[in-house]
Amino acid sequence: MALASLLPSIRALHRRIQRAVLEACRAESVEHLSAVASDADGDTIYTIDKVSEELLIEVLEAEAERHGGIVLIAEGLAGGKLILPRGTQESAAAYRMIVDPIDGTRGLMYQKRSAWILTGVARNVGPNARLSDVALAVQTEIPTLKQNLADELWAHAGRGAHGLRVDVSTGQESDLFLRPSRARTIEHGYAMLSRFFPGAREELAAIDDELCATLVGHAKAGKALCFEEQYASSGGQLYELAAGHDRFNADLRPLLQGRLTAGGLPLGLCCHPYDVCTALIARELGVIVTAPDGTDLNPPLDVEADVAWVGYANAALRAQIEPVLQTLLRRRGLLS
Repeated sequence: MALASLLPSIRALHRRIQRAVLEACRAESVEHLSAVASDADGDTIYTIDKVSEELLIEVLEAEAERHGGIVLIAEGLAGGKLILPRGTQESAAAYRMIVDPIDGTRGLMYQKRSAWILTGVARNVGPNARLSDVALAVQTEIPTLKQNLADELWAHAGRGAHGLRVDVSTGQESDLFLRPSRARTIEHGYAMLSRFFPGAREELAAIDDELCATLVGHAKAGKALCFEEQYASSGGQLYELAAGHDRFNADLRPLLQGRLTAGGLPLGLCCHPYDVCTALIARELGVIVTAPDGTDLNPPLDVEADVAWVGYANAALRAQIEPVLQTLLRRRGLLS
């Protein structure tokens, strides 16, 4: 069965998750939704996450047989994956599907910022599948309660990206056209390094400051030369690059592991493959997404790998920023 046949099912699943999460946000208090449901290895699971996770399995279990079998990869599953329909041999399934039912949980449960439902689909090439195997990606916004519009994006590899803006209160749809920034400098634009959580933030901020100073100099008194936003959602960050809102973003947290270990501290929460499983959408729109060393970002499709990534809105920005960033990282012993 053609990969494209999965698109309507995934979009419908995303809308069901979106509605269910919005209903939970209306019905329950922030204190209830932000309560810790489980805190094993990996990311903390909050009560709001359980709403989407349970619906995800319920819907895909009904769809999997029709589509030739699915190896579902998602946090919270035993071994990080579930083969559907149950009883199917992993090698017999047609597809591998990696999903983050809510990317940006923390911002959404406190009604600060939209979260995203992320799904990447690859043909089942086996357990060594990587991000480069993802041939279909779908990303749907879960807006805050005071926001009535939400964006839906999808892309097929080599066929461009598409989008809709949907009024969640009426269902009315309008075409959405996204274009990454064509700026050739970060000056007067948004550009940043991710440092969402305590642990090594001083180091990351120092790299960020030196990078900006090298690229655009020092601001005059009372002025700002560029800006940053710590949007704690990797899918949201990729959207901001694709939409032309951000010019550069780098999430380098995994590179700090050696530095933290030497100080007797563990590496904290990092980006995982399911957080960047829809990078195909940004790439199809022209965003350049790489590993810190400049190679293509290509982590395994699993739930364990820590992922460091860099996003540039266009080739001119990459040519300007990448050599400076890599020099700073090598000087600090963070990149070989």
